[in-house]
Amino acid sequence: MMMQRGAVGSVVLTAVALTATVGVAVAAPAPDKAASVSHGKVTDNLYMSLGAFEDATSGEDPKVKAVIDRTDIGGVQVVVPWKALEGKKGEYKWSRLDNALKYLQERHKKLFVQVQDRFFDVAMKDANVPQYVKDEGGVAPTVDENPDNPTTHGAMAAQWNKEVRADFQAMLKAMAEKFDGKLAGVNLPETAVEVDTKKDQTKYTSKSYIDAEIDNMRYGKKVFTKTQFIQYINFLPGDDDHKRMKEMFDLARDKKIGIGGPDTLPDRKYQMENSYKFLHEYKDALPLVAMAVQEPDINAKDPKTGKPYTRERFTDFAHDYLGARQMFWTTEADWLQNPPA
Repeated sequence: MMMQRGAVGSVVLTAVALTATVGVAVAAPAPDKAASVSHGKVTDNLYMSLGAFEDATSGEDPKVKAVIDRTDIGGVQVVVPWKALEGKKGEYKWSRLDNALKYLQERHKKLFVQVQDRFFDVAMKDANVPQYVKDEGGVAPTVDENPDNPTTHGAMAAQWNKEVRADFQAMLKAMAEKFDGKLAGVNLPETAVEVDTKKDQTKYTSKSYIDAEIDNMRYGKKVFTKTQFIQYINFLPGDDDHKRMKEMFDLARDKKIGIGGPDTLPDRKYQMENSYKFLHEYKDALPLVAMAVQEPDINAKDPKTGKPYTRERFTDFAHDYLGARQMFWTTEADWLQNPPA
């Protein structure tokens, strides 16, 4: 099975894969409408790695600092690798998040945190997870095969390993004890992965992977009771009939878990056949939909026009079709290069 990448991360963003499992397109079942929610105006936020945020706020990158401080920007989503939050096992480090939160609170802006446990286009040894996880064999190799770009390799925490998942959840619990109610949102990253089974030694299966993602969804919502907990969903390996994706959306509806995605690509075929159809069908039953627009997205061509997407096209599709109320933009978006309207 080939997973297809649609975008490659930039120097400003933490690299996020756009991989797709090409499966049978089936209609997403309509969700229970009893828990209907209304969708207000989209709030625009920025999307960047923690390091890029720190470079900006320290003054090393004044251009990005100016973008953060814009009056039309509601906040920032920082992508934080697991290793930045935990050194030795059970020894958590919150100073960098404390600093980010303080900076934004002083400016009356919100902080969203994406906790990253998977890394694209990196060597296994460079996976940004705590060293003890690597030492215990808790990292799996990934591969990104794309007919349009060279094959790349990455790595991710082997969440299907119960010990790895227990350590990850312990970190989430400690993070919630420190920041629940202070952060605007906490999200787990996209679900699209392709483990390199020829090199894997973690006993990965697509079933065990999805089971682990669902378990982390449940746990995140359990510990974050005041801050909105969000799971990014785009594609799932080995889920051609989309039964497991429906299971995840049903869980999100029932447990009031927010759903989002790492890319907003209006009317793009693979996305429309996967998570987008579920987002559309479930949008009135989810507590929050939050979508990102990465740098590769702003360079992608709109199937309707053959030209790059416009800001209005991104926003209208995200809000009207997907139900998004929060959007996270790369600082390279063209509208951010001009003064606020």
